[in-house]
Amino acid sequence: MTRYPSQRLHEEVAYLGFHLHWPYDQIMSMAHRERQRWVAEVAALLSRE
Repeated sequence: MTRYPSQRLHEEVAYLGFHLHWPYDQIMSMAHRERQRWVAEVAALLSRE
């Protein structure tokens, strides 16, 4: 089993917290894939602006 890089996890938490104003606990309670999906969705919205 491979661990997810902690630097990447911190980046995802900061990204979602900054853009969606979600609290740390809510972001950390998400499954890895769900969190990645939200990061991708926010990035897509920002690229359209």
